[in-house]
Amino acid sequence: MSAQYQVHGDVAVITLANPPVNGLGLATRQGIVDGLNRAQQDAAVKSIVITGAGGAFSGGADIKEFGTDKSMQEPNLHSVIAAIENSPKPVVAAIHSVCMGGGLELALGCHYRLAAPGCSVALPEVKLGLLPGAGGTQRLPRVVGVEPALNMIVSGETVKSELIGFIPGQKLFDKMAASAEALPEEALAFARSVADTRPLPLVRNLPCKHPQGDAYFQFARNMVKGMSKNYPAPAKCVDAVEAATKRKFADGMSVERELFINLMWTPESRALRHLFMAERAASKIPDVPSDTPKRDIKSVGVIGAGTMGGGIAMNFLNAGIPVKMLEMKQEALDRGLATIKKNYEAQVKKGKLKQDKYEQRMALLSTTLDYADLKDADLVIEAVFEEIGVKEAVFKQLDAVCKQGAILASNTSTLDVDKIASFTKRPQDVVGMHFFSPANVMRLLEVVRGKETAKDVLATVMALAKKIKKTAVVSGVCDGFIGNRMIERYSQQAGFLLDEGATPQQVDKALEKFGMAMGPFRMGDLAGNDIGWAIRKRRALERPDMKYSRTADKLCELGRYGQKTGAGWYDYQAGKRDAIPSDLVNKMIEDHRKELGITPRKISDEEIVQRLVYALVNEGAHILEDGIASKSGDIDMVYLTGYGFPIYRGGPMHYAGEQGLFNLVQAMNRFAQNPRDDQAFWQPAPLLAKLAAEGKTFS
Repeated sequence: MSAQYQVHGDVAVITLANPPVNGLGLATRQGIVDGLNRAQQDAAVKSIVITGAGGAFSGGADIKEFGTDKSMQEPNLHSVIAAIENSPKPVVAAIHSVCMGGGLELALGCHYRLAAPGCSVALPEVKLGLLPGAGGTQRLPRVVGVEPALNMIVSGETVKSELIGFIPGQKLFDKMAASAEALPEEALAFARSVADTRPLPLVRNLPCKHPQGDAYFQFARNMVKGMSKNYPAPAKCVDAVEAATKRKFADGMSVERELFINLMWTPESRALRHLFMAERAASKIPDVPSDTPKRDIKSVGVIGAGTMGGGIAMNFLNAGIPVKMLEMKQEALDRGLATIKKNYEAQVKKGKLKQDKYEQRMALLSTTLDYADLKDADLVIEAVFEEIGVKEAVFKQLDAVCKQGAILASNTSTLDVDKIASFTKRPQDVVGMHFFSPANVMRLLEVVRGKETAKDVLATVMALAKKIKKTAVVSGVCDGFIGNRMIERYSQQAGFLLDEGATPQQVDKALEKFGMAMGPFRMGDLAGNDIGWAIRKRRALERPDMKYSRTADKLCELGRYGQKTGAGWYDYQAGKRDAIPSDLVNKMIEDHRKELGITPRKISDEEIVQRLVYALVNEGAHILEDGIASKSGDIDMVYLTGYGFPIYRGGPMHYAGEQGLFNLVQAMNRFAQNPRDDQAFWQPAPLLAKLAAEGKTFS
């Protein structure tokens, strides 16, 4: 039973006890109803208190039951709230710490509510592509007013109890407790004080109107439409709250229920719920238990003060961890230091960072030209040039000076972490920590697990990622790990499309319309086209069978590396990032087609999107087969947080399931017939073919 029942004299206390946030799973719901029944049958009990054990009143639905029959099994949350409302004895919610989603809806069903200060109150369902489904859209406007309620419901943002508790005329809380510690005793005293009050107050009976009526809701719709064009839920939240102001309570509840069920089936909600689960699952490594001991990380060394090294250092400074940055020359250190200062000063100027916080962070940063100064660091991350000989020199030095037990990490984006570990006498302490540029902004961190990386090293790095506010995904060792191994296939398809008749602008626009943050050619210009060029030169030696369009090489031969040189696939004006279509590049592509004897054809946006996105999926399936990623959700997290894949589509592997894997395989078979494409690549990965044949998805 996930709810405890105790009697304190004439007050029964039902305590939700389903850690970590007292999710309202089936056992918890059953426990509440059983507790109410026991209290009704005990003549000595005059009133009832519902509260939560540990660090929450209730965080709402139990995520372990998402998508299972248990989530709606009776007593469902509607039935629990009805049992509370129909209780002949007063029911008091004693709210503390966290009161969100279904937890807040449960509290709104109680006759009275007491809250401790500092409690986080929210209806965050919109973040899962849903709206509150147990009366939240109907009851919250009745206790805090229509506008504050709609703002909370549409944004899903958290409000502190002491702020929302003092809205003039609101009836969310009947009383604020002096403190969280005082709440239990105050709740008992309050329950006794209302034991004989009749009739019992019900939120559902309170009036609900907005003085501007239709005009206000039209204004709200226009605002929501402009801010959430790819997400249907916010607009439906407006409809549900409007129903609260225009209909009887029971009819408003019917509207909410119908809207909730319809949203459950939208691809956007399925994508957002998948993201919610995948993000939590990414931190779990199958063979590394959650109780694995972690190493203490009190100081960090960063080797390299360039863009990457500086950005990496900022993550740790932001989390209050001292950083020592090493370079070979003083001027490189000075440049790196100036960039970090400039980044922080820009935040101060925009009001995003207080001056004293900026000073605290800079005080945690020190610099050195001597490896010996890293002897006490608990973690050292190298961010030096992406060449194995350079990495070898660095790791041999670190092996010589770093203390035993220090974690030695490489920020490599493609190189063999096992080879890098072999340069030391402590391969168990070596791990890949692949940050994405700009490292102080991008959420993704690929944690690359070498064959000898110790479990406690992995556990430490995953916990540290959370501390520096990164989404960490574990990858095995292979060329490009998860993200860059897949993006190579995506870029490869983009090149073939140029050969066949598309322009860089057409390809980019098609992908951006699909929802990508930027298309492949704008992305190449931002990252530097010379990076891909170096990889293709390496591929020519290592994998001469891999087929590429020559257009990208020709571009680099012209010195057009992208934004950093003022010219790439597009032209750029000094100091601006606007991509201006280039006549020179379009002529280069046309000339290249003539050399190959290709007559350009008209290519649809649908074909562009399918070829690029399905290329990601097929390579992703190979990555799962090879054990580089342990689950498809990890691949989706890499693409959602590191590569600008549209969140409302849920990542490439989830999106593939939405399209139907059978349909993907059919499309891939068509692409394999194209003589200009890489026909061998379009053979579906065995895992993809198997799942498609069985009518399954990756998840």
